[in-house]
Amino acid sequence: MSVALALVLAATGRESLGIWGGWGAFRDGAPRRCFAVAVPARTATRTTARAFASIASWPARARREVVYVRLSSARDEAAPVTLSVGERRFRLTGRGDGAWSPDPATDRTIVAALRGERSMSVEAVAPNGRPFADTYLLAGAATAVDAATLGCLGGR
Repeated sequence: MSVALALVLAATGRESLGIWGGWGAFRDGAPRRCFAVAVPARTATRTTARAFASIASWPARARREVVYVRLSSARDEAAPVTLSVGERRFRLTGRGDGAWSPDPATDRTIVAALRGERSMSVEAVAPNGRPFADTYLLAGAATAVDAATLGCLGGR
């Protein structure tokens, strides 16, 4: 995770729960939400978009470990978005430059898969028909996800 992203998140009033490898964990107060987040190690585009992957817990919605990715480029809405972790492939749903898993069961499966792998990538196709991918290193991801999940368990 870049120091710049950590500073931006801290400046927005988010409480840092820690940084592990390339992943950070943060907590928002109202509405209460905790999340692990990372920026891609590599992108295939030269855009200024702030791509990131996050895994969030929303206690008020009774949701844990919700996967969301902001892509480094706009995408062709008719083309699929695929998240790859090791040999596993997951089809994401989304709109614009945002993509997320289609259901809680897929969220859980993605999070379980990332715990044993070194990297994940998110592939899509740009409106001009060119494929692109954002690659994330997973060192620290499991610890950041656990910190975010635990960070929202209490009444704080």
